[in-house]
Amino acid sequence: MNKYIFFVPVIIGFLLDAVFGDPYNMPHPIRLIGNLISKLDKLLYRDDTSDRQKFIRGMILALTVIALSAVCPLIILIICYRINIYAGIIVQGMMCYYLIAAKCLKTESMKVYSAIEKDDTEGARYAVSMIVGRDTDRLDRNGIIKAAVETVAENTSDGVTAPLFYMIIGGAVLGFVYKAVNTMDSMIGYKNDKYMYFGRFAAKLDDILNYIPARLTAVFMIIAAFISGDNGRNAFKIWRRDRRKHKSPNSAQTEAVCAGALEIQLAGDAYYFGKLLKKDTIGDDLRPIENEDIKRANVLMYVTSVLMPAVMMLIIVVITGI
Repeated sequence: MNKYIFFVPVIIGFLLDAVFGDPYNMPHPIRLIGNLISKLDKLLYRDDTSDRQKFIRGMILALTVIALSAVCPLIILIICYRINIYAGIIVQGMMCYYLIAAKCLKTESMKVYSAIEKDDTEGARYAVSMIVGRDTDRLDRNGIIKAAVETVAENTSDGVTAPLFYMIIGGAVLGFVYKAVNTMDSMIGYKNDKYMYFGRFAAKLDDILNYIPARLTAVFMIIAAFISGDNGRNAFKIWRRDRRKHKSPNSAQTEAVCAGALEIQLAGDAYYFGKLLKKDTIGDDLRPIENEDIKRANVLMYVTSVLMPAVMMLIIVVITGI
């Protein structure tokens, strides 16, 4: 047991998420991080400062959030492990549980699926608006489904495998550092008038932290496509061709694989804050998108989220000989 003790909290966290999903009715550390970011945003942002000063203030915000997100769980874990190794494992397992969003991603995307099944377009628009950043009021039935599939594909990395990647390397503490950066990117990483410079440090740091996990996730999602009975060959083909078709260096990695595996076309033009944003399409329109593609995307997500950490743990065990 001692040989594999380091991985136990990660496995506990993954299993708890698979069974219970996100604990909406409990205090959530990611929400606390979000509140911290909001307060520091109000405290540090000044509209009348230079672009350089905005960048420096944004960097101070990011470093403060990262430091607190690492130090707080570290202190708690040091205390728990000193009390008892099992207390430490249980507490760290709970921390890991909070950092994984696989079931939440499935649950929220399946709300879109259920509304579409009932021909409730307005309900589907509302459901998808909870998980995407684009404007949803103009989306038709196919646009709603496509938005849900894209979200599952992209967040397979951001919400599931990337946190697992960092937890396997550095436990819950490194997992919290990743989630802090990812949360900052989602809150202040926009390229608009306010956050172009103030949020740039956080956005670039998020790109860096996601660089390796996104590509590993894409590779394992290709393998998952073969396992799940989707078009694995096409997934590899579209990934090689379209994986750079996004302003983010990481987002198109898993979207390209998913589009290829399901033989559908994703991405393309979308409205954000009332303005049309021209975007490249990802994948080939080999067949019309359908509601079942939301389920298929979730299967890909789950198979990938099991494969990647399992293989990583095995490699670490073999290399280190622990």
